[in-house]
Amino acid sequence: MTDQRIAALPARTRSHLDGLCDSLRETLGARLHSILAYGSLARGGWAEERSDIDLVVVLTDDRRDILGSIGPALELARHAARIEAILLRADALQSAADVFPLLYDDIGGCHIVLFGDNPFASLKILDEHRRLRVEQELREARIRLRRATTEATTPRLLSAAIERKVKQIRGPLHALLRLRGTAVESDVLSAVLAGCATRYRLELGALSRTREDAEAAHLALTRLLDAAIADVDHTEQASKS
Repeated sequence: MTDQRIAALPARTRSHLDGLCDSLRETLGARLHSILAYGSLARGGWAEERSDIDLVVVLTDDRRDILGSIGPALELARHAARIEAILLRADALQSAADVFPLLYDDIGGCHIVLFGDNPFASLKILDEHRRLRVEQELREARIRLRRATTEATTPRLLSAAIERKVKQIRGPLHALLRLRGTAVESDVLSAVLAGCATRYRLELGALSRTREDAEAAHLALTRLLDAAIADVDHTEQASKS
C-alpha cells in the first residue's frame, strides 16, 4: 500500500520520485541497501514550491564508478523536483553515530521507507553525543543569528532570517527536550515550540508572526536560544556531578 504522504504529492513530483527510486534500484541492484524519505515530507509538513524532498540512500558499495552511474538520475531529480539525496554507507552508519546523532535520530524516528528497510532502527546512539551536537547547533544558530541581524536592513529581511533560523533549530530543540525528559506530542515545529514555551516559561507566539512584528520575533528567538543553551549547559554540569 502506498504511503498516504507519498500519495498526496503532486503527480509530477511523485512521478519524479518514483522514477528516481526505480532508476536507483535498476542501476545499483544488490549494492542498494535502502531508500528512506525523511524531513518535512515524513513529518507531514511538506509544501509544494517551498519544500525539498529529503532522501537518504544507503549503499553497500561506494566506489567511484558506482557513484558515477547514479549521478544523472540524482541530478535530474534535484533540478526537476527538488529531490535532495544524501548517500551513506550501510557499514559506516554505527561508527558515524557519534557525530551525526541528531540526523540519525531524525531519520530513524520519522521516515518513509521507499525501498529496503530502516537501518537506523538498530543503531546505538549515546545521550552524551546527542548533548554535544545539540549544544553545537544551538550555539552556531546563536552566532549566525547575530550575523543575520546585522545584515537585515529591513523588517522583511529580518523576518525571513528569523523564519529560517527557527526551522533550523527545530531538531536540536526537540532533541534537548527529550534529553531533559520533557514530553512533546510530536517533532513538528509547532509542538517543539510549545514544549519549549512551557519548559522555559517563555512567550513564543511572536515566532509564528514574524512578518507582522519582526522585532518581537527576534526578541523571542534570542530568549529561546539563550534559555536552551543555558539548559544544555546545565545538562553537561549535571552529567559531571
